[in-house]
Amino acid sequence: MSSFPAFALRYTLETRTDFDEIVDVRSPAEFAEDHIPGALNCPVLNNEERHEIGLLYTQSPFEARKLGAGLVARNIAAMLETHFRDRPKHWRPLIYCWRGGMRSMSAALWFNLIGWRAGQLTGGYKTWRRHVVDLLATLPTKLQWRVICGATGSGKTRLLAALAAQGEQILDLEALAAHKGSVLGGLPDREQPTQKWFESCLADRIGRFDPTKVIYVEAESRKIGTCALPNALIEAMRTAPCIEICATQEARIAYLLDDYAYLGDNPASLVASLERLRGFIDNATLDCWQTWAQARNLPELFRELIIRHYDPLYARSQHKNFRQLGDARRLEMDDLSEEAFGRLAGKVVV
Repeated sequence: MSSFPAFALRYTLETRTDFDEIVDVRSPAEFAEDHIPGALNCPVLNNEERHEIGLLYTQSPFEARKLGAGLVARNIAAMLETHFRDRPKHWRPLIYCWRGGMRSMSAALWFNLIGWRAGQLTGGYKTWRRHVVDLLATLPTKLQWRVICGATGSGKTRLLAALAAQGEQILDLEALAAHKGSVLGGLPDREQPTQKWFESCLADRIGRFDPTKVIYVEAESRKIGTCALPNALIEAMRTAPCIEICATQEARIAYLLDDYAYLGDNPASLVASLERLRGFIDNATLDCWQTWAQARNLPELFRELIIRHYDPLYARSQHKNFRQLGDARRLEMDDLSEEAFGRLAGKVVV
């Protein structure tokens, strides 16, 4: 007989790092919307099965549980033959479902019967979601931020990367949001995350910072594409000390041509993105820009975007939104290459 308990022991969210792996047994659709970062999705009911059981439950809870038990048993058996076939005897998984109910209990029970020391997360995913909401509402105001400002095309993201390479703490919001923040910021090979998944990744990242050290972050508006920043983070950034990159126009155009080179591969998509500016830019100008986009004339397009759109927007918004920008340390640059930022990063750190 195994010395391990044959029932599901419950554990709090704070103990999750004590386990070897976190297993999310919810359906793929639930997992896709949001989950604990790093969790492995092994559904005990797939999307269709969960829907079927839910409908049946409204008619007969007993029949729903009976059908569900068979489906869950088959799916757990499949997990053991595939995902967990090679897990060693000492493996310790933490298992969760929506509320810490029957789905995670079933998996944890069978895992413990095998001899693994499996735990069930008390409260399930909902516990994680409450943790994310609470952390994002409180922690940002307790951290030390330095905001990197600069007009579009100034290489702010490259400076963040250079600082990270030197061991500094950075928060790359655009990487988390899978979007570059501007009207042309959508990425060609990545969908943006759901709002909940963005917040989970953000909470996970912020929660790992050393609060005694500075964190560098790029100036952003309230939304990066479709992802909204939490109010506490916005307020913390807007009151933090600033560093401003003041780059020449030619350097910025060269940077944009490099960083947005993929836009030339899909002129139709670029034309559609520019259409979002209709109503903010006069029709004749916008039509001209779309003609350049169709012809892949990115140098002329980016130059006009800088002069007619990005710079006026920056002038209107940045000093209003970032209260310490007037006292910012200014970095005059005519070279925005990765090598230039690598040389500069050591001088930026206070």
